[in-house]
Parts: sequence; structure tokens; C-alpha cells
Amino acid sequence: MQSQNNPSHTPRRTGMLFPVFSMRRKGDLGIGDTTSVRQCIDWLSAYDVGFLQLLPINVSGSDNSPYSAISSIALDFIYLDMAQIPELSQDDVDTVRTELAGEWLESEKVDYTMVRKAKSQLLRLAYERYQQDSTDSSEFKAFMKQEADWLVPYCKYRWLMEEAGGAEGSEDWTSWPKEFNTPRKALSYERKKDKVTDGGPRAVQEYYAWVQWHAFSQWRAVRNYADTTGMKLMGDIPIGVSNASADVFFEPQWFKEDWYGGAPPETVFKDDAFACKWGQNWGVPLYDWDALEDDKFSWWKRRITKLTDIFHIFRIDHILGFYRIYAFPWHPKKNAEFLELTPAEAKKLTFGELPHFYPRADDSMANKAQNLMDGDTYLKAILEAAKGYEVVGEDLGCVPDYVRPHLAELGIAGFKICHWETNMFGDAQQPHEHPHCAFATYATHDHPSIRSMWEELRQNIADGCEGSGDGLKIISQYADLPVMDADQYPAFNSVIKWALLESLLKSGASYAALMITDILDSRARINAPGTVGDHNWTYRVDWKLEDVPDEVSKEMGKLAVYTEYHDRIVEQHTDDSKNSPTSLKLSQNLATKTFN
Repeated sequence: MQSQNNPSHTPRRTGMLFPVFSMRRKGDLGIGDTTSVRQCIDWLSAYDVGFLQLLPINVSGSDNSPYSAISSIALDFIYLDMAQIPELSQDDVDTVRTELAGEWLESEKVDYTMVRKAKSQLLRLAYERYQQDSTDSSEFKAFMKQEADWLVPYCKYRWLMEEAGGAEGSEDWTSWPKEFNTPRKALSYERKKDKVTDGGPRAVQEYYAWVQWHAFSQWRAVRNYADTTGMKLMGDIPIGVSNASADVFFEPQWFKEDWYGGAPPETVFKDDAFACKWGQNWGVPLYDWDALEDDKFSWWKRRITKLTDIFHIFRIDHILGFYRIYAFPWHPKKNAEFLELTPAEAKKLTFGELPHFYPRADDSMANKAQNLMDGDTYLKAILEAAKGYEVVGEDLGCVPDYVRPHLAELGIAGFKICHWETNMFGDAQQPHEHPHCAFATYATHDHPSIRSMWEELRQNIADGCEGSGDGLKIISQYADLPVMDADQYPAFNSVIKWALLESLLKSGASYAALMITDILDSRARINAPGTVGDHNWTYRVDWKLEDVPDEVSKEMGKLAVYTEYHDRIVEQHTDDSKNSPTSLKLSQNLATKTFN
């Protein structure tokens, strides 16, 4: 099977996962934004980091999860830099900062409620001025015309959310008033409102379109800026979309009714009784792949095309779902109802259905073959839409034996969680054994930092957990550290940290990524699966990108040395000006001094 992506031509790069919401700059409004991303590109480029990995930037729902978007395409306005909106001045931004002044502006966590309040206030002010003063709206009108197929339904959905109350949770159309809780009734309701409301629904919908125009304009400018530095932007595309989304409401033909995707039971989530018993129920509706295929996968191709407007590389979250996906016959809102039930009791509430792999389990050679054929068809459609762009597949969890060879044949780089990869003897797979077409890392956004990982494994040993020494043994083998008796491993320190990171950069994989928390020795989590609260998706670094602390710069200098030494090259596209990444690149001698 011929690869469409030519993975052998992909250079080896070092990358960093640094969510936009975690960035901090002078004058921001409590969260990172498109200007923060530009600054981050400059900062990382100076140290030969070749790609910046972001989490999804689509507009999210009230749970603030970037993996629970209310549109498969619309971008979240919380990442807009208000100073780039022509109708706003710095005085306007400063006035709102003063009016809404509080700890949230400099907090260690993102306060999404206040961020949305501040930015919504500024955007509505700007839009009023735009309506009054704009003499040339040709670009905006062209945007609306070009993007109408997804933009119109999205803007209607946002208007309906306002009609439903506009408060937290209003994106859930299943709780909307019966007057407009189906697409047909919503159309009738809109016509009625259009006749009796001054300005009508159209005025509200046009506001949301105007916001998207600015969002896409700013992000496309970020992409263009990255191109001048040689930096690659890596985006993320979730396997599913939220049930509470414009896509599911207005295009239900692409989704299965009353079936939701997730993952099978895993005892690793020991603090989540439901995940241990039933699995993870993400609440994303299953796709009707037959309907999508009959339409030549136009919905998926549209989604991918919009993603490639901004990103050079994109990661497909839970790519296993393209072959088969673990499915639940109830929405997550009912999880508590099922937690204590036996399978027999659960069947009584679901007309005899229990969670299972859909459309079929890998329980026979015939089923495996069919699942492989399905995945081949669906992923080739994705690759066709992504032609010329790099694709990474998050292939973690219960991985069928046919998936990784197939991804390699397609040229999709699968994940290599370094300390999870072992040989037939239970020993660590060595860095040079990683294939070129792979994405090597110690963690995703759902996992702890390397410091936390090491210390948690040491604590497991202290607590007497069975087999707890095996994890540190494998990590040590991978990083060429001494393998010790279980209770002899030292506390995490700089030697351990750089042994781990250098081994990562040694990997034969074309992509080697660390998290921002790894370089900072932080124990903070980006997300803890199976938990709900403001500890998820709210982490912010405690320094501004204009004022990176000296100790962080020293650590980045070490990263640059190892990146260069292990031939992870960044192709530069800047001039010789004093502020270019090329001129900022540390020399071997200067960087070596940071080790002292």
C-alpha cells in the first residue's frame, strides 16, 4: 500500500505541547491569545524547537473542554487578541480591565467565565462601531459567502442559544424550549421572530459571523507568521463532536441517534469508579459512516480543510475510533444512574443493549479484517483532504494488532509513549528502535509531567503497590539510567530529567515532543481524565513570554544543545535581523555553559 504522506521525507523535529490557554503575556485578558502564540513561536524558534503543539481551538461548551466543541469548525473567540480588532483601542481594553479588575487577570488558573465576559463585552462594542462606521465590508461579506456551508448553521445555533437563555449550559439543545428544539421548529421560530423583532435574528447571527471572520483572520495571520520562522504549528482534531453542537443539531444525518463514543473499562483510572466498571463515556455521538461515505465524506473533508487553513500538522485524537469505537447506549448525563447496576439491570433500561465496540468487536479474524477495511476507507478520505500536510494519529488505549502497521502504511505517525513501549521480554524499547514515522513523547495532555510520573511511581513503591517497580525499571532502561532495586530509586532531579529528555530526542521518530510542564519541572496537570473541576484545562505558566525567567532560559538552552546534537533540524526562513530566530540561536559554547 503506497503512503500518501511520504513520511520518509519528514524531517526529525523537536516539539513542545504548550496550550494557548496556558500562555501568558503582558496585557492579556487572563488567557493566552493569538499574539501570545506569535511570541511563543519566537521564543521556541530561538531554541530550535521545530513545532508548537496546541490543543483544539474550536469554540467550546460550558465545560471548557477543548474536546467538547459546539462546532467542528468555528474558532473560540477567547483566543482573540482584542488589540487587533480595528474598532477597538488600547484604551477600550484598559477600560474593561479596570471595570472587571480582579485576581482572575493574573490568576494561576484561567477563569473562563471572566475571560468570556471581558472579551464578549469588547467584541460587542467593536461590532456596534463596525456597523456604524464601516465603509467597506467587502472582505467580511466575502468571508460569509465563502464559509456559508458551516458558518450559517453555527451562527443560527448561537442565536438559538441566546434564545434559550444564553447562560451556562445553553448549548445543550436537548434542554431547549419545545418551540425550537428541532431544526424544523427552529426554522419556523426564526421566521416568526424575524417578523416581530427589530433587526431580527439576522443581526445577532451576523455578529457571530463577524467574530468568526476575525478569529480566522487572526489565526491565518499566525500561520503566515510561523511560516517566516520555519516553525510548524500542530493542531488537534477530536474524533467526535459534542452532542450539544451545531453539527449534530443541524446535520443529524451524519450521526447515530442515542449512541455515544468512549473507551472500554480501564483500572488505571482508579479514582473514577464509572471508568473502572463501564469505561469512559465521552458523550460524542457515533458517526453514520454509511451516510458519510454516500456523501463522499464531505463533512469530514470540510472539517479537515478548515484545519489546514491554520495548521501544518494535525493530530487525530483517538484514531482507533476510525476502525471501531467503544459505544454506550446512554448519554453521560445518565452515568450515575448506571454506576451501581449489574449488566442485567442495565439491559432493562437500554432495551437489551450494553456498552460494546461498534460496529463490531475484534473478536474474530473476519471482524478484524472488516474493521481494518473500514478504517482504510475512512482514513484515506481524511488524507485526501489533508494532502500536503502532516498527519499524526493518537493510537493509545486498547490497540488492535492491525492498527499500527496500517497507520505506517498510510504514512500516519502513531504515538510512541516511550516508557510504554517494551519488547517481548518486558524490557524498554530503545530510542533508536522507534520508526521514523512515529510521534515519540512521555505524555499527552491527559498524563502527568515527567517529574510527576517519576514521583508517582516512587510513591507507588512506597505504598507497596504490586509491580510498582516495573515502571521505573522500564523508564530507566529507556533513558540509560541505572536500574535499581525498587526502593532505591532517588527523587526526581536534574540528572534524571535530562537523561529522560535526551533519550526522547535520540528517538528515531520524526516527531519528539515534550510538554511545557516538563521543561519547567512542574507537577501541574493540563487535564485529569475522569475528573470534573477547574483543575482541568486551566493551567497557566507563572511567567510572561516577554519575561522568561533565567532558569527557564537555561533549561531551554540545554534543550537546544540536545536538539542540535541529535540532528533535529529546524529549517529557517528569516532574514539576518538581530531579532530573527537564526540570530537568537544559541551557540554550542554558550548553551553548554547553562549546564554549570
